Amino acid sequence: MAGHSKWKNIQHRKGRQDALKGKIFAKLAREIYVAARSGDKDPANNHQLRLVIAKARSQNMPNENIERAIKKASGSGTGQNFESITYEGYGPGGTAVMVEALTDNRNRTAADIRHIFSKNGGNLGESGCVSWMFERKGILVADRVQTGLDEEELMLVVLESGAEDIESTDSNYEITTSPENFETVKETLEKEGLSFSTAEVTFIPSNKVEIHGDAVKKVIQLIYALEDHDDVQNVYSNFEANDEELAKVMDE
Repeated sequence: MAGHSKWKNIQHRKGRQDALKGKIFAKLAREIYVAARSGDKDPANNHQLRLVIAKARSQNMPNENIERAIKKASGSGTGQNFESITYEGYGPGGTAVMVEALTDNRNRTAADIRHIFSKNGGNLGESGCVSWMFERKGILVADRVQTGLDEEELMLVVLESGAEDIESTDSNYEITTSPENFETVKETLEKEGLSFSTAEVTFIPSNKVEIHGDAVKKVIQLIYALEDHDDVQNVYSNFEANDEELAKVMDE
């Protein structure tokens, strides 16, 4: 599971964050709007809305932005009608790629996503072609230094909270939960004083593909191109590459 935080660290490199900064909050606002519009506007009574708000807060989205998106969804009239669509395909090196999108024009978005795959050495596939390689899990990432607990003590607290697993990297602890237990585990650990740089229910690859050399660069270029599309909310891939090759690509 530790590969998840490795990819998050790549995404969060300063240059990448600066490039995406104008889009991150806009995409989160769209997710909040859709979750609020499809259910109760009170997060206490809307599970999906609570999950999206937790994700937004882990990205340091201001409360006023969150409240504005909910208020917009509460407005009178028909509003915007966004459709949730998942695209599946293959990237360079035989990697699997899943793309979650929210769109108000299915035909436009499908054509755009197909073009991005093709332009970057991939192929858009049929529904179900790669989703079987991923599992839906809750992920909580905490900074090792800021936890205030030693590793053994933290592991005990985490497992008692109902989490499935905890793994450590050089800088983080990565806690895995079932989607159903995500909120309970998060709230329990926050009461223990933990804060999280990542808090979301996401897709984790259960079947990974190791890539090297030029394939690493091509896969990351494909993922970046997909993430840059306004309708794309999340991109998942099952690639695995060593730190040195990843660092080299990121520094180019």
